[in-house]
Order: sequence, then C-alpha cells, then structure tokens
Amino acid sequence: MKMSLTVLMCSIGVLCYAQNPGTFTATGSMNTARDEHTATLLANGKLLIAGGSKSTTSNSTLTLASAELYDPSAGTFSPTGNMTVARLLHSATLLADGRVLIAGGYSTFPAQQSLASAELYDPSTGTFTATGSMLTAGAGNATLLANGKVLIAHDPTLSDNPIAAEVYDPATGTFFATGNQNTNPNDTSQTAALLPNGRVILVACCAQIQLYDPASGAFSLTNVAGLLQNLAQNFDFTMTLLTNGKFLFSGGCSCEGTPGDFVSASVSLYDPSTGTAAATGTMTTSRTLHSATQLPDGTVLIAGGLKSTNSRDFNGTTELYDPVSGTFSRSGDMITGRYDHSATLLRDGRVLIAGGLGGLGAAFGYLDSAEIYTPTVLVPAPVLFSLSGDGQGAIWHATTGQIASSQDPATGGDILSMYTTSLFEGGVIPPQVSIGGQLAEVLFFGDAPGYPGYYQVNFLVPDGVPTGPAVPVRLTYIGRSSNELTIGVQ
Repeated sequence: MKMSLTVLMCSIGVLCYAQNPGTFTATGSMNTARDEHTATLLANGKLLIAGGSKSTTSNSTLTLASAELYDPSAGTFSPTGNMTVARLLHSATLLADGRVLIAGGYSTFPAQQSLASAELYDPSTGTFTATGSMLTAGAGNATLLANGKVLIAHDPTLSDNPIAAEVYDPATGTFFATGNQNTNPNDTSQTAALLPNGRVILVACCAQIQLYDPASGAFSLTNVAGLLQNLAQNFDFTMTLLTNGKFLFSGGCSCEGTPGDFVSASVSLYDPSTGTAAATGTMTTSRTLHSATQLPDGTVLIAGGLKSTNSRDFNGTTELYDPVSGTFSRSGDMITGRYDHSATLLRDGRVLIAGGLGGLGAAFGYLDSAEIYTPTVLVPAPVLFSLSGDGQGAIWHATTGQIASSQDPATGGDILSMYTTSLFEGGVIPPQVSIGGQLAEVLFFGDAPGYPGYYQVNFLVPDGVPTGPAVPVRLTYIGRSSNELTIGVQ
C-alpha cells in the first residue's frame, strides 16, 4: 500500500467531557413534547426527531408533523422542516445516500386512520418531500437491506393487511410487493433487525420468529424449542443485536386483562447461527416500554420503562448488560423517569434519551426533556483516513495497493481496501460502506495486519455507481456514520 500510516495516527483525537462516566446529565429540551416519535442519527452526526404525538390543553392527543434536529456539539434542539403529513408509529430509515425515509404510521391513534404515504428528509435542505406511497397502509418495521433497499414488514395488528410486506427502492422512489409474512393476525409487538448474513429476522409476540431472504423475497418460520420464555405471552419487549451476533430479548408485559398481568424482568438470548435460545441473567428490575441501546464496547444500556401495568409506575433506573458474564449491573439513574422514549447512540459514544411519557405528580405526561448518558468506556464513531487531509480517501486498490484517486480511479466490480477505527474486536456485525449513495458489498472486515487497534475493510465497488474524480465514501457501524471522504471512479 503506497501510503504512510503516520497520517492515520495523527487523525485520531481524544474525546473529553465534563460528565462523570455512567451518569446522566441534562441537555437542551426539545421544542415540542412528544411520544411515539422517531429518532434517526444522520450522517452528519445530528439527530432527526420526527412526528409522534403530544397532549393538548383539552387533554386530547394531537398527532405531530413537526420535526427537529439535535446538535450534540451544542446540546440544543432546533426546528427543521415539517413532514408533509402528521404521523406517529411511523418508521424512519437512514438511506445509503444520507436521506431519511419516513413511511406509514397513523394520522391519529387508536382511531384506525392508517397512512400509506411516505416521504424523504434531505439533511442538505432540511426539507421533507413526498415519495411513492406504500401498497399497504399502517405501521411496519423498516430494515435497510444490504442492497440499499428498505424492507417494510407490516405489523400484524397495526396495518391494513397483517401479512403484507413490501420493499422501497430509493433509485425509483417506489414500493413493490415481496413475499407475504407468516404472521398470525393476533401477533403483536413485532420488531426486526438485519442479520450479518443479509437476511432479516422478525420477532413477534407470542414468541414467533421468521426470517426474510432478500434473494428469494420469501419469509420462513423458525421454530425453537423452549423459545424465549419471556416472550411466551409478552409484548413491548426489546430486541437488541449484540456485537457477537446474538440477540438479547429483555422485559415486556403480559397485559391480557387478567389478575395475572405482570411486567417481566426476564431476559433471553437467541443465536441465529444455531437457531437456539437460552436464558441469561435477569434484569435488576422489571421493565416494559423501556429502551435497549447497543454500546460500542459490547455492553447494552437498558433504560427506563414501566415497572407495572400502572401508567404512572415508570422506572428511572438504568442498567448495563455484559454479554461476557451474562449479567446485569445497575448504572446511574436518569434525571427524569420515563417510558416509551427514544434512545440513540451518538457519534461521540454518548447516548441521547429524549421524550416519551413520565414526570412527577401533576407534571406527569408527554415530555420535551432530554438527557445524555456518558458510558464508562467512551468509543467514538469510526474514522476514515485521508491523504494529507485533502479529502482524498486513503482507500486503495486491493490488487495493486494504489490509491483510488482521479489518477487511478476505481470501476464497478473493483475490490478496494481501507483502514478504520472503532469496530468491535472480534465482532461479527459487518460495517456498511456507501459509495456515491449506494451500498457496497463488504467482503472482509477485521484487524489491520501490523497495526494494532486499527481495522481493515475490503469492499466491492457496485456497478452503476456515480463516476467522477471525487465520489463520496463513508462507513456506518452500529448505526453511526464515519466522516466522509472521496475516491476517483470511472
């Protein structure tokens, strides 16, 4: 490789914050109190908060079209363009080109006024514009596929067709049908995630797992003996993809209108590589409608939630799950007890908790407050390295070692290599590489030979990628984007 690693070493900074590790500190409040909103970390490091609902002076509920941006460097929220439609229970997906797809949801809830419309948020203009409508109205789980398209798997109880699924193509701005889900109309609390092998896992109450294969467009059921005890009758659990490729299921609520109603503290692990489930340590307290955030050091932050079916029995405690020991330990309490909030890992390694329901006494209700959690181990987002700081990426042809510049451009089908930071040592979750707004196939990721603490990523330049002397490249890992650099493409 024709480059000096000295450039790389000098590119890494040290993050310092006044907060004590493992504690929460207040940050700026949102412009609007809201619940059932979406929180999407943009490629530029800001956070897009969109839609949701809030209460009115008449004690009714208002669905919101407003959106706002959180700037971690300033600790403040500022308004951005309004959505074209007021919505809640919608999905929000960061696309490979940096735009955000907002799809479906409800204009009011629980009245069955489901939405099929979709729109795109452009961070460069701060505006929303309509895009093609979904084939089925309602709420669904949105998953960015490895090919850059978005799978919408409709929630069985919150959409007009309980088995429907469709795919959004950013290149055409349209949705098209894919195979039907293997769901029961009574299934609820469905959640989805992309597997390291490119398939999508969907889990619903009661303990049903199905897999979606983008190659065939088909869903298949997966049966697991003694499957996930805490999901057997529960919903409003959390599902978290761990860096080791397993899934952590935590908490949930068996709210069936009987004297046996309860909120669970139980936790299960599901290993998709073996198709088996196993119990792991129990949480320190029962929770439902809580958040679970994968931290870049491999631990999981569990925060807030309800401790019982009483809507005011909310939980201000947090805890950390350690996948090595399989145990939970208490962390600092939130400033404001809350549930049904958003929790987002920021580029600097901290976690932003925003909105939801909570508060104290007469102040209980929709929250506009936000707070920041500072982990004990603060791991910033991955860094890509440039040559002499000129924006040209230190990204080279895997076969020749020459930099992919305007003088030696890459073409579709070429294999390129680059170094980065902040991947999890031994982790199985692949990073995503975007070239000219298209996702590339990642062929290898792991330790950079001879450079401890650095990681190498090899990827395939997609056919049809935009050409030019400065085509943008960025890497995303555990939901956080790196800085953006350029390469030459012809």
